[in-house]
Amino acid sequence: MISFNQIIKYFKSAAIVSVVGAITVILFIFYLAQNLPSLDQLENYDPDLITRIYSADDEVLAELFFEKRIFVTLDQIPNNMKNAVIASEDKRFYNHWGIDSKSILRAIIVNIINLGYEQGFSSLTQQVARTLYDTIGFKKTITRKIKEIITAIQIERTYTKDEILEMYLNNVHFGHGTYGVQVAAKRYFKKDVSLLTLGESAMLVGILPAPARFSPITHPERAHYKRNVVLRVMRNEKFINKDMFLEARAIERENIIANQAKGVAPYFTEYVRRTMEKEDDQLGVNLYRDGLKIYTTLDSRLQKVAEESLMKAISQNQSKLNTRLFNNDEEFSQLAYLGIFPEDTVKMMMQGDSILYEDLRNKLLVQGAFVALDPNSGAILAMFGGRPDYHDQYNRAVQAKRQPGSVFKPMVYTAAIDNGYPVSKQLLNQPLVLRVLNADGEWEKWMPRNYDGTTSGLTSLREGIRKSVNLVAVRVVKELVPASEVKATAKRMGITTDIRAVDAIALGTSEVFLLDMVNAYSAFSNKGLLNQPFGITRVEDRYGNVIKEYFPIREEVLREESAYVMTSMLQTVLDKGTGGSARWKYNFYHPAGGKTGTTQNWTDAWFVGFSKQIAAGVWMGVDDPRVSLGEGQDGSRAALPAWASFMAAAHDTLGLKRKSFDRPKGVIENVICSTTKDRPTNLCPVETEIFIKGTEPSQICKVHRIN
Repeated sequence: MISFNQIIKYFKSAAIVSVVGAITVILFIFYLAQNLPSLDQLENYDPDLITRIYSADDEVLAELFFEKRIFVTLDQIPNNMKNAVIASEDKRFYNHWGIDSKSILRAIIVNIINLGYEQGFSSLTQQVARTLYDTIGFKKTITRKIKEIITAIQIERTYTKDEILEMYLNNVHFGHGTYGVQVAAKRYFKKDVSLLTLGESAMLVGILPAPARFSPITHPERAHYKRNVVLRVMRNEKFINKDMFLEARAIERENIIANQAKGVAPYFTEYVRRTMEKEDDQLGVNLYRDGLKIYTTLDSRLQKVAEESLMKAISQNQSKLNTRLFNNDEEFSQLAYLGIFPEDTVKMMMQGDSILYEDLRNKLLVQGAFVALDPNSGAILAMFGGRPDYHDQYNRAVQAKRQPGSVFKPMVYTAAIDNGYPVSKQLLNQPLVLRVLNADGEWEKWMPRNYDGTTSGLTSLREGIRKSVNLVAVRVVKELVPASEVKATAKRMGITTDIRAVDAIALGTSEVFLLDMVNAYSAFSNKGLLNQPFGITRVEDRYGNVIKEYFPIREEVLREESAYVMTSMLQTVLDKGTGGSARWKYNFYHPAGGKTGTTQNWTDAWFVGFSKQIAAGVWMGVDDPRVSLGEGQDGSRAALPAWASFMAAAHDTLGLKRKSFDRPKGVIENVICSTTKDRPTNLCPVETEIFIKGTEPSQICKVHRIN
C-alpha cells in the first residue's frame, strides 16, 4: 500500500518535472522568437514588387524582379477568387485567431494513424507568415511550425482578416516565377485579376498546393482536375450554387497562355537597366525589389519598324555572305588563313566530311546595330543591338567600337567649315604620299586612294563629300585643318572613343560607337546644339511618387551657320550622291542629310543620317572584323536600305510632315562660276551656292572673261 509520504513525494517529482518542462518549453519558444520578425517588420509590410520599364507610348518593355509580383488591393480581386482560396485553404479563416485548432487536431490524428507526415494544418495566416518572413523557412520541422504559429498569432494581432487575406493573395507562389494573383492572372490568362472567371479563379487556386505538379502549362490534365476539386469544395461550402458549379465545370479547358511574349527592345531595356543600376545607391532604391516604374523615351512603334528594317537587311547580307563563302573555295579557304579556324577543319567542312561547327557559324553571322534619336532633345527613340534571336547582352549600338570609314568624314569637313573655309573651296583629287605609324609603331609610306580607284582635278568640298572622295578628305587634313583640329571637333561633337590625331583620321580609321556617331550628326539637324543621349524620362516608386526626372542636357558645339552648311552638304549626299537610293528606291523624300561609310575590305558598312525630327544610324558587319561582308557590300548597299526603310516608315508611322531646315541669317546664297567657284562673269556657267557671310568668293573668275 502506497503511503501518504510516497504520494507527496510523487506529486513533488511530477511538479518539478512539469515546471522544468514548462521552463524548457518557454525557453525554447523564447529562443525561437529571437529569430522571428520584429513588431516593426510586422507593422511595415513591404513585399518585393516588380519593377516595370515602360515605353514613351505606355507599352511595358520589360520587368525586373527577384520574385515576380504586382500588388493589388483586396477590392480589385473578384469574390470568386477570394472564396476559392478560403474554401480550399482555410475554411474557418474568419473564425480563428491565427491557428485553426480543429485542423491541427485532425492533422495530428491522421499523421499518427499513417505513421508519417500525411496532412498539414497551416492556416492562411501561417502561410502568410512563412511566405513573407524568410527567417521561418519552409522545411517540414516542428521548429518551423512553432515559429510559424508564433508569427501567425502576431500577424493576427497586427492586421485585420481582410488585410491578411490581401497579403496572402499578393504573395503566394503560383508557379513559373509568378507571385501574387495579379501576376498569375496576367501570366496564365493574359488579363487583369478583376476579369477572372469562376473557372479561372478555381484553376489558379488549384495550383497552390504544388505549383510545379499542378501547372496548367506543363500538366494541363492535373490542373483541370484540381480546378474541379476547388469548384466542388466551393459548392460544398455554399460559396457557389449548383448551377454555377455545373456551368464552370462544363468548360473542358481554360484558355491558358502557354508561351509568354518576348520582351520588347531587349538591348534597350538592358541599356536602361545598366543606367539605373549606377543610380541605385544615389536614389536609395533597389531595382529588383522596389516595384519602380521606369518611363523611357523609346517609342515601341518605331522600335518595331527598326527591328523589321534591320532584320530584313541582316537576312539579305547574310544570304550574300553565305553564297560568297560556300560557292567559292578560295573565299572560304581564307577563313583558315585568317586564323579563324584550322585549315584542315575548314577543308573537311568544305568537302562535306564535317559539319559546320557552331563556333564557326557564329563567327560568320552578320550582325547589325541601330539607333534613332530625337535630334532636338537627345531622347533615344529606338535601339537595336544585334539579332533578337542571338541576344547575348552585347549591345553593338553602344558597346561595339568599329571603324566608321567615310561616316566620319563630316567631322573632317565640319572642322574646315567651322574654321572659315567655304563649301566651294577646291582641292586636288590627286594621289599623295603620307607617312603613317603602323601597328608596330614604325613609320611607313601610305598612299590613300579613292573607293573606285579614279582621280580627277580640282574638286569642291561639297563635291568631295557628295561622291565620298577619299583624296579630297585627306587633303582637307593636310592642307586646311590639321588632324588635331579634326580630333577636337569630333570630341566636341560627342565622340567619346580615343581618336588618333593622324592624317588617316580623314578616312575614319579610329574606332567609334554607333550611338556617338548618330548623336554627332544630330547636332547638324539641331542648329549646332548637341544633346546628351538619354533613355529615361522619370522614375516613380511603387506609390506613384516621382523620385527622379530626366531632362535634356545640351550645349552649343557648332555655330548655327556651320551646322546649316554641313546639313546642306549632307543633303547633297542623299539627293545627288552616294545615298541617292534612299530617294528613288526606298521613297524617303523628307528633307534629310546623311552619309555612307565603308571600311577596308568591306568589313564595316554604315549609314548615318537625319531629318529635322529623327536622327538615325545603321552599322552592318560581322563581330569578327577579319570576316568581310564581301566585295561591293559598302554602306550604300549593306546599311542604307535598313536606314532608308526605317526613316520612310518612321515618319509615316508618326505622321510627321516634311520640314525643311531653317537657314540662319548668317548664311547667304550667291551665284558662282560652276568651274572655278569664283564670282562669275557674263561668260561663266553658273550655279548657286551657300556661304557663311564673309566666306563668299571675292575674286572674279579668270577663266571665263574677255582679256
